[in-house]
Amino acid sequence: MASYDFVTVNVFTDQRFHGNPLAVIPDANGLSDAQMQAIATEFNLSETTFVLPPDDPRHHARVRIFTRSAEMPFAGHPNVGTGFVLAGMAENPPEHYTFEEIAGLVRVHILRDAGGAIAGARIAAPRSLSIDIGIPLEVVAACASLDSGDIATLCHTPLVASVGTPFVIAEVASVEALSRAAPDMVAFRTAATRFPDLAGRFAVYLYAWVEGGERRIRARMFAPLGGTFEDPATGSAAATLAALLTSMAPGDNVDLLYAIEQGVEMGRPSLIIASAVKTGEGPVSASVAGSCVPVMRGTIQV
Repeated sequence: MASYDFVTVNVFTDQRFHGNPLAVIPDANGLSDAQMQAIATEFNLSETTFVLPPDDPRHHARVRIFTRSAEMPFAGHPNVGTGFVLAGMAENPPEHYTFEEIAGLVRVHILRDAGGAIAGARIAAPRSLSIDIGIPLEVVAACASLDSGDIATLCHTPLVASVGTPFVIAEVASVEALSRAAPDMVAFRTAATRFPDLAGRFAVYLYAWVEGGERRIRARMFAPLGGTFEDPATGSAAATLAALLTSMAPGDNVDLLYAIEQGVEMGRPSLIIASAVKTGEGPVSASVAGSCVPVMRGTIQV
């Protein structure tokens, strides 16, 4: 029977038992696809990562990301947490890591605190912003158990966007309305049938502007069809939102930063620092950053 070490960390927080939990298998050599999926299901977290040797020796690792039910092409908190774990294990960690993933190459910059200790990571999304189909307002409202009037449309109507992983993104009229939201499984199943291209990943990311804070946002993410009724912190969605909002900002050369709170209603408050850059010459790129806290270490027998 083979044994594999694992580490768990809380991502997008500096307090243990807050943020989004992540399990990392730092050396997954020898595990089959089915075993990786079984381990991720056993951990029962939003995501679990498996670190493998890179296909290209110029890169640091190939990282595979699994939810409870499927493999992901890219995700935010798994990359932030995996970079934090690998840097903490290395005797002389590099300032940057490059991970190979299904969605492309992910650049990870290691963050340190004032004393020089490894504190977290910043990652660049592997793809520039892409905007896909619009989703009817009433569909999003039903999925979130909200009234149609709770969905704001002044800035944009609900739509599908991505910087590596697609999300249905919708603005909610107020933080109070956002706090009332709850995933409706029947509505999600109906929506997935109506939009079959998103059937395997009909994930809704809702956000509302926080009064009195410049570019301060409260967000929630529901993906019950994938086993995540609510996610405490969704870095890939935060990066997508930052890119979307920046794409609509006036001017040709714009570099904006957003402080995105998530997980508050779950009792797992998280803080994602998301930024995006728009130039007149090219597409919109995005990154997310956050702190991490180690929680557990152990061994899995397979």
